[in-house]
Amino acid sequence: MRKTMMVGNWKMHKTSKELAPFFAEFAKNTKGDIQKSHTEILFAVPFTLLSKTNEIASKLGITIAAQNVNENASGAFTGEVSTEMLADINIKATLIGHSERRQYFGETDTAVAAKTLKAQAAGLLAVVCVGELLEERESNKTNDVIKKQVETALSKVANLENIILAYEPVWAIGTGKTATPQMAQEVHKLMRDIVSQKFGESAAAKVQILYGGSAKPSNIADLLEQPDIDGGLVGGASLKALDFAEMINISNG
Repeated sequence: MRKTMMVGNWKMHKTSKELAPFFAEFAKNTKGDIQKSHTEILFAVPFTLLSKTNEIASKLGITIAAQNVNENASGAFTGEVSTEMLADINIKATLIGHSERRQYFGETDTAVAAKTLKAQAAGLLAVVCVGELLEERESNKTNDVIKKQVETALSKVANLENIILAYEPVWAIGTGKTATPQMAQEVHKLMRDIVSQKFGESAAAKVQILYGGSAKPSNIADLLEQPDIDGGLVGGASLKALDFAEMINISNG
């Protein structure tokens, strides 16, 4: 049975002085032992916070991830960070291909594929993101877009070890709009079918697929009830310790 995973993506928010109060409040309001929870918890934080956040969160059984990684081992890539650099500060996970990386920084499907291969080879847990724009949804191109993005992202890897997929409809990110549970389920099922075609039914049955797109305490239960939704990639709600703790509690039932 697939475990549930909740990923809090802080994007470009928070400074080091906010960390201890946040995690103290989060731990206080999360029911049960986080380390024994059915729900895996991961926070993707800005590069400047990785080391300090990892020190605090690792004691709680929480994984800390980078929000991006470069596909090259080293070189003249100003502003970029390699898998080796993440390993050097004991970071074991990263987001790849988040819609904001694609939309604002021109990250292509080909780059996502290269990053996915590099992260897997380095032993990093890779949360690989895909999703369609509003105009693509409205012109009935969702399935074509998702198929291309998933197939390309996974084109260079031989297996799904350490790979998690996340569906984040771009039109629902930060807009307050959310795909209905049924809409999300349809795309998650499509993604699992695509994975099955390449890696087989057994691998597809095991891979975790998360939903991202204005997930919050009020809608997470309905989303998690869907058979192919294995957790959430949460933006704004993860910045509030009480809200994210509530989502973990709902996830744990």
